[in-house]
Amino acid sequence: QVQLVESGGGLEQAGGSLRLSCAASGRTFSSYTMGWFRQAPGKEREFVAAISADGASTYYTDSVKGRFTFSRDIAKNTVYLQMNSLKPEDTAVYYCACGGMTVRDVGAWGQGTQVTVSS
Repeated sequence: QVQLVESGGGLEQAGGSLRLSCAASGRTFSSYTMGWFRQAPGKEREFVAAISADGASTYYTDSVKGRFTFSRDIAKNTVYLQMNSLKPEDTAVYYCACGGMTVRDVGAWGQGTQVTVSS
C-alpha cells in the first residue's frame, strides 16, 4: 500500500506560481502512474496531470497545458506539480494520486492540499 502526503498549497495571486509536492511511502512510486487531480467546491474531482511509471510520458488536461509541469525525484520518492501563470479557476483542493489517470483507476489518494488563486 502506498501512502501519499501532499504539501505546498496556499494562497497566490493570479499570475503567480506554486509548487506542490507529494511524498510517497510504502512502495516506490516508480512502479505506478502518478497523478494530480483537483476538486473545486461543488464540482467533481477532475484529472489535472499524470506521469507514466517509467517517467517517459506526461499528460495534462487542456486547461493547464503550458502552465503546469509534472516532475518526479525517484531518490526522494516525491513527485511535484509546478504551477505557473495561475488563474482564479485553478482554485481547488489538489490531490496526489497513485495508479491511474481517472478517478476510478486511482488506488491511493493523498489527503489534499488547498490552492487558492485570487484575482
